[in-house]
This record gives sequence, C-alpha cells and structure tokens, in this order.
Amino acid sequence: MAGRGRLTTHVLDLSRGRPAEGVAVTLYKLNDGGLMNSGGSSGGARQLLREAVTNSDGRLDEPLLTGESMEAGLYELEFDVGSYFGQEASGGFLELVPVRFRIAGPDEHVHVPLLAAPGGYSTYRGS
Repeated sequence: MAGRGRLTTHVLDLSRGRPAEGVAVTLYKLNDGGLMNSGGSSGGARQLLREAVTNSDGRLDEPLLTGESMEAGLYELEFDVGSYFGQEASGGFLELVPVRFRIAGPDEHVHVPLLAAPGGYSTYRGS
C-alpha cells in the first residue's frame, strides 16, 4: 500500500515581505548516505527526482513527493535564490541554497520552507 505522506515546500522573500515567485527548486535523493566523508567529498550519488518553480504564492503547484514516491531516506532541496534575487543588493552573495533533510517513512508529511533575503536565509521543519 502506498504511503499517505507528502513533501512540500514554499519560499518567502523576507526582504520584500512577500512570497517568492519564480524560484527554481530541485529535489535530489542522496544514495549511500550522501554524507560528506573525511576527505570532504560526497560519499554518495545524488539522484535527480524533480524540478519545479514556485508560483505567485511562493509554493509549488503540487507536492514534490507523494504516494509511492514518498520513501524513507536522505534528500536535498536546492533553491536557486541567486537567479531570483539577481545581482541587486546582495552583490551576488547567495546562489544555490541546499537543504539536506531526512524522511523517516512514507506516511510522514515533511514541509521544508525557505525564508530568504539577498544576504542570508533560514529554514525549519514546517507543518
């Protein structure tokens, strides 16, 4: 039986006080643990699962994972905030924001919001 969980995200532009429309989001599953080894390189391969772009509400039009695609494991979301903010006030400081997280099982609802500004960002486990 397929899991009932889902993976969702949204991006808020803290510098403008509104949802961030047009942010490219890429989801990877990390194989073999995907953690850094003692040499500083990745110990596992990344498998591209999805690419999407945030809508006018800063959200995706559908969950990144649902049903049978919702599997336990280590994942990474990449947010292309560099293209969103351009070269304005940040001077090109942030480009890609990676967020690594774990999904415990197929029935879990995992929400990964990104709060972004040209010079920094924050994330948390949402509900």
